[in-house]
Amino acid sequence: MNSHTNNHCAPLEGLKILDFSTLLPGPYATMLLADMGAEVLRIESPSRPDLLRGFPPMVDSSPPLSAAHATINRNKRSLAIDLKSPKAQEVIRRLLQKYDVVIEQFRPGVMDRLGLGYQHLSQQRADLIYCSITGYGQTGPLKQRAGHDINYLALSGLASYSGSRSHGPCLSGTQIADIAGGSHHAVMSILAAAYHRQRTGDGSYIDISMTDCSFALNAISGANALALNTSPEIESELLNGGSYYDYYRTSDNRYLSVGSLEPQFAEQFFIKIGHGEWLGRIIQDDQQEKLKEDIATVIATKTQKEWIAVFQDIDACIEPVLSFTEAADSELIQSRDMICSVNGDIKQINTPFRFNSRKPQSFNRGAALGEHNHAVLSELGFSSGEIDEISEAQGATN
Repeated sequence: MNSHTNNHCAPLEGLKILDFSTLLPGPYATMLLADMGAEVLRIESPSRPDLLRGFPPMVDSSPPLSAAHATINRNKRSLAIDLKSPKAQEVIRRLLQKYDVVIEQFRPGVMDRLGLGYQHLSQQRADLIYCSITGYGQTGPLKQRAGHDINYLALSGLASYSGSRSHGPCLSGTQIADIAGGSHHAVMSILAAAYHRQRTGDGSYIDISMTDCSFALNAISGANALALNTSPEIESELLNGGSYYDYYRTSDNRYLSVGSLEPQFAEQFFIKIGHGEWLGRIIQDDQQEKLKEDIATVIATKTQKEWIAVFQDIDACIEPVLSFTEAADSELIQSRDMICSVNGDIKQINTPFRFNSRKPQSFNRGAALGEHNHAVLSELGFSSGEIDEISEAQGATN
């Protein structure tokens, strides 16, 4: 079970989820749901464990756990069972009496072949919410094609105008399609389906395509492109390098972010770098490249620390580019309680959610494979003999 302090701060308490997913999109989604109080049970293969379990580095626990797995699968229980085994159908049937949401991210048709697709399971539970996360959706010409975050961003159009002319498309530091596309849209859809079920009693089938969701993230640039029947290009837009809104290298090879687009912020920025006369150039399209070069030359004359001091008390939308460690140690992140300790000694990124000025605090690191087999199967009414039989057949940890 989840361990939460301040249970009144856990708005999803009572929502019970069977999670058949691995790696990042599905598990990150169920982490967010678990952070908000949902009870999540991972259904894992005993012979093909989630690759995230072996992702280095390992945290010092017993047994050793991947730091990524310990975080992304926190507050979840683990049931290791071979879905092809004769007993699996009976286990899932009993679980459906208790769990009302399913999330999976196999290729289309896999869960159907296992007898665990939406059509089959919804016959057992009519109010079931069933969410499938795939790269290209349940329909369409690429539905069976393998892919990764980089591929979904490429086919969505987002990559085509992200980067620089000199180097082309760039890789993001995080997986935009997986998380912003798959995870976040899955959570939003599941919560919408839960609200719909509350009003109507009906279940829902949710088809999340990470490419669809990435395409939707084109937002402003996409809206403009459709209106003008053109495509945005690298360093051609206001916010993608086509203006002085950009990152600039300091004399110590650090960076400064310059986001002072509004006139009042721009005025402060140019005055503080000693060139108030450059303000008029921000509206001249043919001046943008040269303006950026001139700004870069000035920013390169001081260290990042010196520029921080210059803009410390000025509203100009200028901030230093921090390393992750610097960000984690910063007064801002610390004051927002964005770092937490799990199981007493494992540091993790805390949930960003805050309800009634408080966070639902979590204390359980990601579970070992099959860690909760005995407890879960006992709750489902299996006898000790049956549990031993199932566990021996799976080779799972009890």
